[in-house]
Parts: sequence; C-alpha cells; structure tokens
Amino acid sequence: MRITKDKKEAVLSYILEKIDSNDNVVQKTMEAFDISRKTVFKYIDELLSINAIKRIKRGEYVLSKSVSIFSLSREKGDLNREEVIFVDNVEPIIAGLPQNVKNIWEYVFSEMMNNAIDHSNAKKVTVSVIKDFANTTIIMCDNGVGIFKKIKDFFGYDSLDDAISELFKGKLTTDSLNHSGEGIFFSSRIMDEFVIISDGKVFSHNKYDMTDISSLEDYAELERVLSNKGTVLYMSLSNKSNKRIVDVFNKYSDVENGFIKTDIVLRNIFSSAPISRSQAKRLCERLSDFNEVELDFEGIEWMGQGFAHQLFVVFKNNNPKVKLIPLKMSEDVEKMYNHVVNTKYK
Repeated sequence: MRITKDKKEAVLSYILEKIDSNDNVVQKTMEAFDISRKTVFKYIDELLSINAIKRIKRGEYVLSKSVSIFSLSREKGDLNREEVIFVDNVEPIIAGLPQNVKNIWEYVFSEMMNNAIDHSNAKKVTVSVIKDFANTTIIMCDNGVGIFKKIKDFFGYDSLDDAISELFKGKLTTDSLNHSGEGIFFSSRIMDEFVIISDGKVFSHNKYDMTDISSLEDYAELERVLSNKGTVLYMSLSNKSNKRIVDVFNKYSDVENGFIKTDIVLRNIFSSAPISRSQAKRLCERLSDFNEVELDFEGIEWMGQGFAHQLFVVFKNNNPKVKLIPLKMSEDVEKMYNHVVNTKYK
C-alpha cells in the first residue's frame, strides 16, 4: 500500500513523539497507523540518516538535540535591549524554521526577556536554548526577586496564589506607564508549553493538565534558582507549528477596543470545588476590565450557592456590560448555575 506524503509526515512526527516520551516506539507506531514493522524501521532509518534521532542500542533511540547556553549580566551591561539579545543568541539557532514559528519566538522571547530586564531586579539571567527535530525549548532563569512575590507585594495580595490567579486573567503589570500587562497572557496561550516557576509555585495556562517537565531538573541553574530565589521560565513550541501570533491576538482583541476578552480555567485557580462568596469576589477582581470572560469549569464537579450567586448575579448586576460565558459545566455545576440565575431575588 502506497503511503501518501501527509501520512508519511504524520508517521515521522508520531515516531519522534514516542521517542521523546520513551514509549514503545515501534509497536505503538505499527498499531497507530496499521503498518508493518519493516515500514516503521524504514522511517526510523530515515530519521537516523538526517540525524533527527540517535540509536542508543537495538530498539532504543533518543532525539538528537543541540543545547546552547548563554548568561547575561546586568553589571556587564548585557541586560539592556531584548531585541539585540534575541538577534545575537536565539535567531541563529532557529534560522531554518518556518517564518510563523520564528515570528512567535521573536515576540515571546522579547516579551519575557523584557520582563526579566525591567521587573526582576536580577543581576544575572541564564538562557538555555534546546532544539531537536521536533521542538525548540527555551529555559530562562534569573536570580531576581521572583515574579509572584513582586506581584504580591506590589498589589498587596494576601498570598502568592492570589498573585498567580491574577496572572491568568491578563492585563496585570507592576509598571502600567511602560507595560500593558499582555506579554505573559498572550505568550502563555501561543506556546505549546509555557511554565513559570518561582518560590515553589507554578503558573501555566494548562496548570492542572501540565506536561511532565521533570527533565528540567537536569539543569543545575534551575536547581539553584528553585533552592534560592528568582524565576524560571520554560517555553516550548513545535518547529512545525501552524500557529500565528495574529490569530491569538484576534481571539482576545479587536481593532477598536484592544484587549477585551479573557478566559479563565477555574481548575488553575481552585484546587477543589469553589464554595464561598469570598472566593467569587476574589475571582471577580479586575474582570470589569474586560467585555467578555470565558469561565472554563472543566474538572469542577460542584460549586457552592454563595460562589455562584456572587459571580453570576451580584457581579453581573453590578457589571452589566461584562459578558460571562460559562463553559464545560458538569451536571451539578449547571444545576447550581441555573438555580441562581433563574431565582427571583427580592
């Protein structure tokens, strides 16, 4: 049976994915595509020939990776212009990637490096760029004050968790005169993986369904930062991604009003069912800055009457121009939602 070009690309990508996850690559590929063992090894040989993978021993392979590490010192004047840092250190590594992927990396890297330069008070930033045939990953470590602590102290939040919760919404900045507070929000949504670690806390757009990043522990700089102070940023994107920056911006913005939409995955904020009015009040802070808010209830099995009433009745009555859109509600969550929105209160 002749294999089409598209199917071949799919098989090669699947093999790379299974090798990266240390899965049973040959058997899994045979089953997934209904092809013979001989065909699978044909594609493995092709990947070996272009140095996309390396054979460790019979039947075991690893992705071929290039690792480039560079350190930037504020004292030496390195932490100055983020676009220069990108051009000098990152652009040559991703030069052969599709233009849309290069555009994404230029935007995200520049935004995150600018945050390190302007907000972290770090004396040193260490950057690792890891590239293989399938993905490019950038790990940025600084020895600054710590992003969550900086936000907590600036806004007077009660806890680091409160600071992280506000990051999920967007439009959060400690320097409103010079920054829009959009960088982390849009970067986290355009990357395949985007994780911030600081003071033992984690921020990720898909925090509760986060890919295992335990391999980061191999990096001495990460271990140093986690045991001391500072911030670690982990970003990864497929080298063949079809994402475009403009599509992400268009999803949350319009030409006339700018950044007007946001979405919040509630499991990122609440580790258990949200119950109280105080939880809802905390969630509602700054939502009036948006015209439309999507609330993703996936994984939330129940919510309290006080929480639901405060969010969908009190907040809505006080902010009629803000459209709250609940998504992926369980049967019990939907029942409580219908109860509070349909009850006539005197």
